[in-house]
Amino acid sequence: MRLAGLAMSALFVTTAALAQQADQPVLKGPAAFGDWRADRPGVRRLIKPEDLPKPYVTKSASNSAGVIDMPADAKPHLPPGFSAELIASGIDNPRVVRIAPNGDLFVADSKANQVRVYRLAKGSAKAAEKSIFAGGLNRPYGIAFYPPGKDPQWVYVANSDSIVRFAYGNGDLKASGEPQTIVADIPSTHHWTRDIAFSPDGKTLYLSVGSGSNVAEDMGKRPRGGLDAWVKAKPLGASWGSEAGRAEVRAFDPDGKNGRTVATGLRNCSGMTVQPATGALWCVVNERDGLGDNVPAEYATSVREGAFYGWPWYYIGDNEDPRHKGERSDLAGKADSPDVLMQAHSAPLNIAFYDGKDLPADTGFPQAYRGDAFVALHGSWNRGNRTGYKVVRLLFKDGKPTGEYEDFMTGFVVSNGEVWGRPVGVAAAGDGSLIVSEDGNGTIWRVTYGGDRS
Repeated sequence: MRLAGLAMSALFVTTAALAQQADQPVLKGPAAFGDWRADRPGVRRLIKPEDLPKPYVTKSASNSAGVIDMPADAKPHLPPGFSAELIASGIDNPRVVRIAPNGDLFVADSKANQVRVYRLAKGSAKAAEKSIFAGGLNRPYGIAFYPPGKDPQWVYVANSDSIVRFAYGNGDLKASGEPQTIVADIPSTHHWTRDIAFSPDGKTLYLSVGSGSNVAEDMGKRPRGGLDAWVKAKPLGASWGSEAGRAEVRAFDPDGKNGRTVATGLRNCSGMTVQPATGALWCVVNERDGLGDNVPAEYATSVREGAFYGWPWYYIGDNEDPRHKGERSDLAGKADSPDVLMQAHSAPLNIAFYDGKDLPADTGFPQAYRGDAFVALHGSWNRGNRTGYKVVRLLFKDGKPTGEYEDFMTGFVVSNGEVWGRPVGVAAAGDGSLIVSEDGNGTIWRVTYGGDRS
């Protein structure tokens, strides 16, 4: 166990000193490009495409964090009224967390090649039961229950190179049979995190496949047969060669048949979810490196059918990557701009909406949070001063993103060179709590609200 001097029952509660002041302005433009020192719950940022600096304004940094044991006095920082309680620690590599209809937590332990299950005691972070649901996997990441709803018959798991499913009945702590391969031969090098989600009607299985490189250095400037023929035969912005079928979201029937491309140019959509209010598919995307500290922005976006999001030739709309200058002038003006921009190199890995529509008004998070989304930021390496390493809240109004995002769970960075936590998974539980995993010290947390609701 890597936790240093931590009592298993420790309950972390933040102080009101960390709250955002009522008159604190939203950080915009260059003011939004701070580092970890400015992070605290309640700080809001709004980054627009026109705020991005030109490439190479700063040099490209290599600045990976040193991960240390969690200090005994460390506290996850949360807004007033919220608290975080430890569910589990010492897990090898906890990644995606998904909530089963009966409330069990399914956790992808990716490096251990297994999926774990935690059943919590009612109203508590204490695991009443825990189990290894399935092992022998290949860097599992995404998890989805099928059909969507209260009585799933299958658990789908996205390996780095395939999608498999296990027969499942509500409350199963261990898989009762062998995995059934649904989608095979997914390219698995470099970006290996494969997330999956089902459409609300259960008719479509979505799969994200990240790129095989930073910016398609080895793809070649032209596909075999020529660019004109390629453009006519393939989806808008489809890549080729070593990147064929990558940097995109795909769709399948639940049995894995009828594969098709939904959207292209998403460098690494490492987290997907469906927005309850609209049924729209959302991605959080790790953008490219090497252009400087603050460019390009990371982002969260609804995934529009047939859309092209730029990679590798453009970024954040019609900004041409100088490393591919002039190569795809036919795509100029055709790249969609994403919905919410976040600081460059923050590494968003997962997203979850906080619906809360079935919760009583006096339980769960405050009403203002309902309909918003939470994103886990794993943290930067390609930036001079560290950013990310936190969970943020994306603000929505009437089901539409405002473009603003707010620090929600911070305190994982110890210094500009050391961190103890790297958030990865985020999931809204049926009891109104928020579940967060981080793979620096291999912990899982349960965040609840107990403050004033007046």
